[in-house]
Amino acid sequence: MTDATLPGLAAHRRLPLPEFIAMLAFLFATIAFSIDAMLPALPDIAADLTPDNVNRAQLILTTFVAGMGLGTLFAGPLSDAFGRKRTITAGFAIYIAATVAAIYAQSLEFLLVARFVQGLGAAGPRIVGLALVRDLYEGREMARISSFVMMIFIMIPAVAPTLGAGIIAISDWHGVFLAFIAFALIGALWLNLRQAETLPPAARRPLRLTTLVGAAREVLSDRQVMLTTLVLTLGFGQMFGLLSSAQQLFGETYGRGENFHLWFAAMALLSGSGTVLNATFVMRFGMRRIAKWAYVMQTVVSAVTLALILSGILPPTAEFALFFFWAVSVFFMAGVTFGNLNALALQRMGHIAGMAASIVAALSTLAAVLIAAPVGLLYDGTAVPAVVATLVCSALAWALMRGLRD
Repeated sequence: MTDATLPGLAAHRRLPLPEFIAMLAFLFATIAFSIDAMLPALPDIAADLTPDNVNRAQLILTTFVAGMGLGTLFAGPLSDAFGRKRTITAGFAIYIAATVAAIYAQSLEFLLVARFVQGLGAAGPRIVGLALVRDLYEGREMARISSFVMMIFIMIPAVAPTLGAGIIAISDWHGVFLAFIAFALIGALWLNLRQAETLPPAARRPLRLTTLVGAAREVLSDRQVMLTTLVLTLGFGQMFGLLSSAQQLFGETYGRGENFHLWFAAMALLSGSGTVLNATFVMRFGMRRIAKWAYVMQTVVSAVTLALILSGILPPTAEFALFFFWAVSVFFMAGVTFGNLNALALQRMGHIAGMAASIVAALSTLAAVLIAAPVGLLYDGTAVPAVVATLVCSALAWALMRGLRD
């Protein structure tokens, strides 16, 4: 959508593109930090709150994602009615309130409730950030900007476990939640002090049931949007499945628990090259073609990895090297595909970008939790459950990509 279709949003009111990308990346990074900074805290939380069943601590990750998935149903339509900045700011307020509650949790159940509400609030910056980009850009240009955002976004998972481990070392796992509050405050202030509202009153859609139902019907009946949502679901599912088991895989399976945060940082940094490549080539090759070949690559890599692990022919050091390469490929795939897929989904939905972003994200995130939670709970001391899930998800995504078009 251009300035001509958004009355009142003159080009001079846009932030300089580098700052716009950095601000968006920080909003998204707050969400990534909320997930990945928890990884080194899971053993301590398990010991404090669920010592009889340490695997339940993984629910701290998937519960947050589930809350975020539900919240996306509301964040987009609210932003279409009241504006992007107000909705993001309200989301941050809910996020901060839930984080304060989590600090005082005395049981795993209470902590899970707080994490769920925290996820509800996080849906604001996550979903409305996409609508904000769609207000200003479209098509391959949107995909290119999303790739740059993802490049910075992926840097947070690279350092989040290290930051989390450092915070825990000087306090305990409660200190990680104080860092969440700091991130949220910085993001909210940056948005409100620097970014002009991208959806002026003349372009807003009243929050009426008939309007909402009509917009939802339009999104749900669009074949391109629904196919893209299915592909995103599979991509998120395999990535969240790996994340939910990552601490146990590095620590228990491969004996790298003490340096887990460093290995995780290296993994995320190496995979960040995927976003750079996508931003470089998406204007030339298109969104669909790049995403399709990324899933082809992931299918092949996962199949070879699974065969070698099951064969038992590799010594422990070589098997860890293979696992690490495979884990990098999963994150690389995310960097190459997610920006492109979101741009494909919103390509024809600029007039209802908030609703479209909400439906796509809600369906893909909630369904991804149904994939990821069992993968984490099926952890059996090996990488097999995570690799099998990735192989199946990537193969299905590859097949579905044939029905999409740029």
